[in-house]
Amino acid sequence: MKKILKYSLSFLFIAMIFAVYSYYPKLDIVTGFAAKSVCSCTFEDQRKQAIIEAEDNDIDPVYYAKNVINYEEKSVTSTVFGLKKRKAIYKEGVGCVLLSEENTNNNLASFHPKRVMLQNNLAFPYGNLEPQKTIFSNVNPQKLTLAVNNAFDKNGEIIKKTRAVLVVYKDQIIAEKYVDGFDKNSKLLGWSMTKSITSAVVGILEKQGKINVNQHNLFDEWQNDSRSEITLNNLLQMNSGLEWVEDYNTISDVTKMLYIDRDMTQTQLDKSLIGTPNNSWNYSSGTTNLLSRFIRNQFKTHQQYLDFWYAELIDKIGMNSMIIETDLSGNYVGSSYAWATVRDWAKFGLLYLHKGNWNGEQILNESWIDYTVSPTNSSDGVYGAQFWLNAGGKYPNAPKDMFSCDGYQGQHIFIIPSKDLVIVRMGLTEAPEFDFDNLLKEILASIN
Repeated sequence: MKKILKYSLSFLFIAMIFAVYSYYPKLDIVTGFAAKSVCSCTFEDQRKQAIIEAEDNDIDPVYYAKNVINYEEKSVTSTVFGLKKRKAIYKEGVGCVLLSEENTNNNLASFHPKRVMLQNNLAFPYGNLEPQKTIFSNVNPQKLTLAVNNAFDKNGEIIKKTRAVLVVYKDQIIAEKYVDGFDKNSKLLGWSMTKSITSAVVGILEKQGKINVNQHNLFDEWQNDSRSEITLNNLLQMNSGLEWVEDYNTISDVTKMLYIDRDMTQTQLDKSLIGTPNNSWNYSSGTTNLLSRFIRNQFKTHQQYLDFWYAELIDKIGMNSMIIETDLSGNYVGSSYAWATVRDWAKFGLLYLHKGNWNGEQILNESWIDYTVSPTNSSDGVYGAQFWLNAGGKYPNAPKDMFSCDGYQGQHIFIIPSKDLVIVRMGLTEAPEFDFDNLLKEILASIN
């Protein structure tokens, strides 16, 4: 018995050593992800720690992290096997900020965007009152209910992991369903759907005549080399030719940027030109954060930059629940960190469905929407200006005019102009675990 115990303990010790050896180079990223995720889920959406760790952080090897929440300080500290301690702290107005290993004393600058929340007596989507109950004769409610229900796990399954589905037809909510523990007030992380928000902010600058998508010489750091020829259009379409590796399973450009870098707008700026602009489509979160720096450069002060996103877009269309988190340098993480309720995410989709018009006010030029959904050269019809397209038929059962905001783990806002339809799905799985084409097919089949 003693020998068995001895061998078992030896095996466990060796297994632990192997795990530490295997994961040690990644531990900064693992503990950074864990601390940031637990912090945001706790203080943005008031989720319980057990739920966060079982669902949001159920990613190998993130689930090895031990997370300690300090409710008084509003911070989270995470370690793996007692190693690589990382800390994230919540700051009002900018969400949870992941501290660097060097900066753990919480002495952050007081970045705080001014907010003017929408106040009116209108129902969704143009106000925050409950939506009107409208019956459409061409909508089959039984088919629609079945289609939405089919998006959720049944009988104890943990496969689809859908948290919410919302269907808006002709500006009216015709279906809305949440998994247990979530509701219309829950704030959900859009991940890369945030990229589309960043694109819209650039579009507003274009409408105001402050920028042009064809301009080049975008940054002083590029003036003396071939990167000076990269245009704003190239950045918006992820077609700049700049070096970038977008791999979330390794230590790559994107994981180092999100979980190590102090200034996330700097990472892509420093990269070399390895392709030909306008002929080298390459998905890059670094490029979107570089757009955040470009936006910052259009303002004299940092406060003006912080306020603009809310005053001219987010609060103007009543996405009052939305918050875009910043990096440690106070820049919006335009690639990844926008939180909002499902209804507010749907409002953003409706803005684009209506060609940039919001209840009579033209927020974006119609031509900007047309530009947004124009396929990027060399993308095979799947990408526009920080939006995904169905022009190449990725979803065979959906119209080709459909375009979408897409995010990690299957966050989607599907915008279908020919059907006057916006569909939002939020969850924790992507294809093939979740069949998005079938979801679209079944919802479309319920509307004649």
